[in-house]
Amino acid sequence: MSNIVFLNGDYLEKEDAKVSIFDRGFLFGDGIYEVVPVINSKVVDKAPFFERFEGSLSKIELQSPYNREEVMEILNTLIEKNNLVEGGIYMQVTRGVAPREFFFPSDTPSTFMAFIFKKEIIHTPLAKSGVKVSSVTDIRWKRRDIKSISLLGQVLAKEEVHQKGAFEGWMIEDGFVTEGTSSSAYIVKDGVIITRPLSNLILPGIRRKILMSLTKDHDIKVEERLFTLEEALDADEAFMSSATVFVLPIIEIDGQKIGDGKPGPMATKLRELYVQAALEEANS
Repeated sequence: MSNIVFLNGDYLEKEDAKVSIFDRGFLFGDGIYEVVPVINSKVVDKAPFFERFEGSLSKIELQSPYNREEVMEILNTLIEKNNLVEGGIYMQVTRGVAPREFFFPSDTPSTFMAFIFKKEIIHTPLAKSGVKVSSVTDIRWKRRDIKSISLLGQVLAKEEVHQKGAFEGWMIEDGFVTEGTSSSAYIVKDGVIITRPLSNLILPGIRRKILMSLTKDHDIKVEERLFTLEEALDADEAFMSSATVFVLPIIEIDGQKIGDGKPGPMATKLRELYVQAALEEANS
């Protein structure tokens, strides 16, 4: 975690950043969050980041205290103050401090906080080794398109996955894979990428959005449809995407090798394309 964080207009040492116990984020999970990657000390994927950030705010009728330019100034200042070269920034907006009533309070200033974290993204060894996935039951609410801070379902799933020794979990509902516990899910069969279509049942992944654009640019076939765990186990490849890993190949699900048990050519190619695009944006 960073030493300097941002909270409601101030840059503070992390030990000095305090939020009231009556903040609705603490009491109700009434808020949204975002994670944005940083490469070469620059925020990348800015346009889709703001699109989803503002979309989540709108869906729960919450106002950000800062506009796009002000948010970017906050993020860039955090990068500078913490000497961040590679990693990400977590930011969160809640409905603020108010008496504990379920309905929305009136005229209550929202709470806005952000902090950085360092992480190796471009040269992570996981890109070459691949990762293992475990299936878990999807017990979340029905508005997963909102990047809500209410993440108890994912916390329970992540703990189950951790106990099984896997890197990520794929959540299963009604016999179909919804998504990863903190990532988007894909399989590859006969040269075609298969991924679940967008709906309120999955988060509209930013990395997913960019990957879908890259597949069009490079004439890679994609089927947006439901797929089962059985299909995933029989796939030629599987992979995941998220803000903090970009694209990672999946070599095993529930103890069964996917394909030959090594990172496949499709995941490898898409990762290369994504990293190239991210570096171009960071260096522009």
